[in-house]
Amino acid sequence: MTWLVQPRLVNDPFSDPGLFVDFRFGRRALLFDLGDVSPLSARELLRVSHVFVSHAHMDHFAGFDRLLRHVLHREAPLHLTGPAGFADRVAAKLAAYTWNLLDEDSADFAIVVDELDQRLSGRWRFRARAAFRREEVAPPSRPAGVVLEEEEFSIEAAVLDHGTPCLAFALQERLRVNVRREGLERLGLPVGPWLNVAKRAARRGDDDDTLIAVDAARSLTLGELKRDALRVAPGQRLAYVVDAAAHAENIERAARLVRGADQLFIEAAFADEDAAMAAERRHLTAGAAGEIARRGGASRVVPFHFSPRYLDRPELIPQQVERAWRGESGFR
Repeated sequence: MTWLVQPRLVNDPFSDPGLFVDFRFGRRALLFDLGDVSPLSARELLRVSHVFVSHAHMDHFAGFDRLLRHVLHREAPLHLTGPAGFADRVAAKLAAYTWNLLDEDSADFAIVVDELDQRLSGRWRFRARAAFRREEVAPPSRPAGVVLEEEEFSIEAAVLDHGTPCLAFALQERLRVNVRREGLERLGLPVGPWLNVAKRAARRGDDDDTLIAVDAARSLTLGELKRDALRVAPGQRLAYVVDAAAHAENIERAARLVRGADQLFIEAAFADEDAAMAAERRHLTAGAAGEIARRGGASRVVPFHFSPRYLDRPELIPQQVERAWRGESGFR
């Protein structure tokens, strides 16, 4: 089966956190956190439609200016999501520049900012043609913890404690529907836009007797297509967890968000022997990161956001995370 999205860390594990999620079929990408994004090309940044920012510490938000510079003259909006008070941070960033060259003849670009406090609690729009003046708009109505819902995937969030509210995120694909070329050939069916209709019907769970028009002369039932030409499987789940104190409530909340993740990208800032330092700075230890992965049933764990104090021992954190993930260490 082919995944809808392809995730990769923006930087090495000792540098700014960030996850770039590229859509395999489409000119689109997502970003989780917005620190140093210089490793991303201009083409990649131009594809970013949504950015999910955990919190506004510099290493998670300093890349806003670079991204804005690339997308400023496109028509498609840029959507940002962050914790309570995040819109104030975006407004302050935008207010730092002079926008006298923007007017009604400029590209109709806009930044849309959502804030999450258990539920979406506010939405604001900043339009380029209005020199990015702040405009409050009604936020969409979504279930608690859901920050984005689209036909092919949704994004969930949980509020964790980092001495300030910090969001963790999970991307859940809907059912994966891939085309079996050999099945199409066996049925004598062409590749075409009708396949997108069939795939959407399969994702929605439409009845097997639903008719799918191939062209003006031929239709097949969805059941026939699922038997011979479509492969249906559960969608991928990705989770992204950063900057959280290693206390019981955070671990429980993060594990609930992670639940069944195919891939978990999680901070492991400090080694287990430095738990006191981790507690003081409200970061996860390697053991806590592995425990979240174990409780959440993650299939693959990618630790990152390591303290530079371990640069001479780069293998230490991953080893401790893996032991806790497999239940081989006594994390408490």
